[in-house]
Amino acid sequence: MSNVALGIDIGGSGIKAAYVDVASGALVTERVRLPTPRPSTPRAVVETVGEVCELVRASAPELTPVARGAAFPAVVRGGVTLSAANVDRAWIGYAAEERLSEALGNSVCVLNDADAAGLAELGFGAVRGVSGVALVLTIGTGVGSALFADGTLAPNTELGHLAFRAHASVEDWVSDRARRAEGLSWKRWTGRLNAYLDHLSVLFSPELIVLGGGVSKRFEDKIAPRLRLRTPVRAAALRNDAGIVGAAWHASRVVRL
Repeated sequence: MSNVALGIDIGGSGIKAAYVDVASGALVTERVRLPTPRPSTPRAVVETVGEVCELVRASAPELTPVARGAAFPAVVRGGVTLSAANVDRAWIGYAAEERLSEALGNSVCVLNDADAAGLAELGFGAVRGVSGVALVLTIGTGVGSALFADGTLAPNTELGHLAFRAHASVEDWVSDRARRAEGLSWKRWTGRLNAYLDHLSVLFSPELIVLGGGVSKRFEDKIAPRLRLRTPVRAAALRNDAGIVGAAWHASRVVRL
């Protein structure tokens, strides 16, 4: 299958991978997941990525991916990780793309994890066909963001790290981790989310905001009825597969350019 690419999603708690049909955005193998090692040093994580990818390959040895992409929780520029969200700080300034390519024996394209999720929504989900500005937020342990203008990504926006209401990083206030740690009701937490989304709406005037990450599972019953925004808000379509799909799709497009 010439449309198959390998997608890898590296997170603070787990490392996932699968083969993806980049024409449809569908997984063509079962998603494989192993826990992120502790400590999550570059060497340990790269080794685990190799194990995960070998399990994917073994599950479908007849398939040869045309490209390999990896989503990572950091600012990524020129294949180098320049920050470290929920992973070891040794990743800061690390040549992630080069080292992962060496470990897998093939070229790997590395990008920010929220950007990967956003690209999946652009290609196959809630952002597809949306003109103007669209904002995708991944809200779980942290808060990631992907910002698009007429389908073009502005990479590494990291809007979850904005200072907001006396908080040095808004994700410490509005993430799902904060909701759980503080024992907040959905009503109270959604009040915080509404204030944050309203602030982003003032900054960027988006046509659409898409909510992904772990909280998107409760969008219809717990979140949507309590939002009070002029900007339309939708749940992400690809949910937990978004990072894998976006990484694979992005890598396949880079290879074909």
